[in-house]
Amino acid sequence: MDTPICDFVRGYARSGALRLHMPGHKGEGPLGMEALDITEIPGADSLYEADGVIAQSEKNASALFGAPTLYSTEGSSLCIRAMLALVQRHAAAQGRRPVIAAGRNAHKTFLSAAALLDLPVNWLTPEGAQSYLSCALSAGELEAQLAAMDEPPAAVYLTSPDYLGNTVDVAALSAICHRHGALLLVDNAHGAYLRFLPQSRHPIDLGADLCCDSAHKTLPVLTGGAYLHIAESAPQALQAQAKDALALFGSTSPSYLILQSLDAANRTLAQGYRARLADFLPRVQRAKDALRAQGYALCGDEPLKLTLRTKPYGYRGAELAARLAKSGVVCEFADPDFLVMMLTPEIGESGLARMVEVLAAVPRRDAIWEEPPAFRRAERVMSIREAMLAPGERVPVEVSEGRVLASASVGCPPAVPVLVCGERIDAHAIACFGYYGIKACMVVKQ
Repeated sequence: MDTPICDFVRGYARSGALRLHMPGHKGEGPLGMEALDITEIPGADSLYEADGVIAQSEKNASALFGAPTLYSTEGSSLCIRAMLALVQRHAAAQGRRPVIAAGRNAHKTFLSAAALLDLPVNWLTPEGAQSYLSCALSAGELEAQLAAMDEPPAAVYLTSPDYLGNTVDVAALSAICHRHGALLLVDNAHGAYLRFLPQSRHPIDLGADLCCDSAHKTLPVLTGGAYLHIAESAPQALQAQAKDALALFGSTSPSYLILQSLDAANRTLAQGYRARLADFLPRVQRAKDALRAQGYALCGDEPLKLTLRTKPYGYRGAELAARLAKSGVVCEFADPDFLVMMLTPEIGESGLARMVEVLAAVPRRDAIWEEPPAFRRAERVMSIREAMLAPGERVPVEVSEGRVLASASVGCPPAVPVLVCGERIDAHAIACFGYYGIKACMVVKQ
């Protein structure tokens, strides 16, 4: 597979041209990669009006993913905004309100996009939800919740895999969505590699209409590289308008370093990546089995994510993460209950062995029986847009009871709000804030 963006940029770097254009470093500097950092000069194409080397590279990516695929150099966040803008246009064309039914564990970017586009959101939650990070809806639960809504949603928005490595049955859920006349949007930020499993588990292959992947999270791509996928079976207007939707929110100065990384990844994915992944997966499973034998409690079903429930082993997640860091093992995320590690073939068998060795050296302690606050829906007082755009003030959590949350208080990772903007802060919410270490919050000014 060719790499047209990389080839053009490298050729330009070798040409010795006098760079009387942006960026200001002019191809020189202390980092050593400045010569490959360019802008939209003639021949370099333009990301949102692509008809040259970028268009050719996106065509290569589309062949790999089996669906029209567009690039983002601003992560899945840009793709999420674009997906919601496409839903808004699609609903308008049908004379419908752009109501979105969304899994409650949506990334904070979903909230900001809903605010900017003034989209009504109905939250979806499974029965007995235990964590704000997960929304393991079954097909029956989705059917019941959609049927109970006052008006059918234009789209259903789900996160799968979630931050803890849980996936939902996209195929079954997509059938429910389409029966209700709703598009299915999937935030697959953590699952770009799912397309390359021995049997694809990628949302587009399972029936999603629109899907975003953070290529940089699980593939060998620079931070910020992401994909927006449009299913071939989706309404044609979605594909026709996708570039415009990305341009609506995207920077007019996309990073050519990230574009080259996405371009180069196409060759990597085409040349033996499936085989490397297939060889790595049993090694990951053996590492997980070894940790279970050691006494660790694992959760989630995503193949390349290792999530530990740390309290049964006698540690809070953040405490165990700090202990591992002292041994040179740096984890993705930790909170009071979980420790998340993201694995890819790039760490190799030696990396897996080192991880298991360090975890095995941690002495087991008496289990911690403290449970997190149960997940509970809060009272909605105003829309996400009204709350986010209203004058606000930051107050200590302990004096916030009765106030309306104006801006989601989240850490990144995982960037999933404990409470949603526009909801009233009650005693239970304050307990949740305290449990997750949130000491202050932005509320609507009275």
